[in-house]
Amino acid sequence: MPEMLVGMEQPLSHRSTWDRACHSGITKPRPFAPAPPLQRSQPMSARTAGGACVARGAAAGSGSPLSGPSRRAAPGAGAGRQQARPSVRPGGRSSALISFAPGRCELVEEDVDIPSRRVLITGATGLLGRAVFKEFRENNWNAVGCGYRRAQPRFEQINLLDSIAVHDIIHDFQPHVIVHCAAERRPDVVESQPDAASQLNVAASANLAKEAAGVGAFLIYISTDYVFDGTSPPYKETDVPNPLNLYGKTKLEGEKAVLENNEGAAVLRIPVLYGEVERLEESAVTVMFDKVQFSNKSANMDHWQQRFPTNVKDVAAVCRQLAEKRMMDPSVKGTFHWSGNEQMTKYEMACAIADAFNLPSSHLRPITDSPVVGALRPRNAQLDCSKLEMLGIGQRTPFRAGIKESLWPFLIDKRWRQTVFH
Repeated sequence: MPEMLVGMEQPLSHRSTWDRACHSGITKPRPFAPAPPLQRSQPMSARTAGGACVARGAAAGSGSPLSGPSRRAAPGAGAGRQQARPSVRPGGRSSALISFAPGRCELVEEDVDIPSRRVLITGATGLLGRAVFKEFRENNWNAVGCGYRRAQPRFEQINLLDSIAVHDIIHDFQPHVIVHCAAERRPDVVESQPDAASQLNVAASANLAKEAAGVGAFLIYISTDYVFDGTSPPYKETDVPNPLNLYGKTKLEGEKAVLENNEGAAVLRIPVLYGEVERLEESAVTVMFDKVQFSNKSANMDHWQQRFPTNVKDVAAVCRQLAEKRMMDPSVKGTFHWSGNEQMTKYEMACAIADAFNLPSSHLRPITDSPVVGALRPRNAQLDCSKLEMLGIGQRTPFRAGIKESLWPFLIDKRWRQTVFH
């Protein structure tokens, strides 16, 4: 009877892990992680071609995923609903093993090693958070991700404005490292919703820093190049910030709050990101793809602001390398910069995207005037990354290769795939 070991990672569809296993025949063993476990008394059914697939039991020692007292929601952030306390464990030996027979599969138990290094990722449902979670998990870390609206079933559902929820998951899991990716990162949204943005970008970050210090966890706070005004690039970590918009101001306030509450924390400033998006709107880079593809209509593209598009896989690798360096050297802390090294305007990015997919670009029109709508942006906030490079930390993916890997699933004309990949 073939057996399959099912781990934490699940696809981005709404299938359960058990449904995926019954349909796909995945046989690669992976370490079991406890988020989210199946209740010991709760059966879960899924159809297969051969008949019913029934999962019974739970991981050894995991208990119920709803164990512990109910948590109250923070005012204004889901108040009135009760959230179950997540079941997270710091390590040990445990797994969930699914055995298959014709027309039936059953969950049994078997001991396997769980990686001893533990990392908690906030904002794990986002573009960067997903990449960070994957990078740590694939490099022998016991990774637990948390999110809010899109968290379940893959990640723990945690409201970062709920201090009790944050305290519980950190003290239950006892992470060695916390990578704080969650933020309101859209400048125009921050301008229109300043109070909500400040709560997430500043207050929640300060509380997370306190909790991390309480368990001795190394906190990496993700910040932005928008803390600079863009008038004197490239910027070193020691240069004085001067944010032009409210987004940059809230992130700078978040930096200060983190370092005041946790002197051993790290701040990692990064520029505009792209990567394997779930939808094109997830990135200011990938969102241009539709304008590139619809060549029958001219499109105005900004040719004023200088950007340094950076692949989330590279940032994730830097986070892991920084965490591993810190575990060997306690002096690794403070502020760091990381960025891609290809300088481009949005117009130049769009042309590079068109070239990567052998698409026409004559319909794209460069606009060299400074933008007059929306939040102010720095013209050139290039980050000097030499501090991390001196530590032997860093990874850079060429833009053309990275953007092709990120965007090919969104090609409208499938015929282009033949010219792109053959």
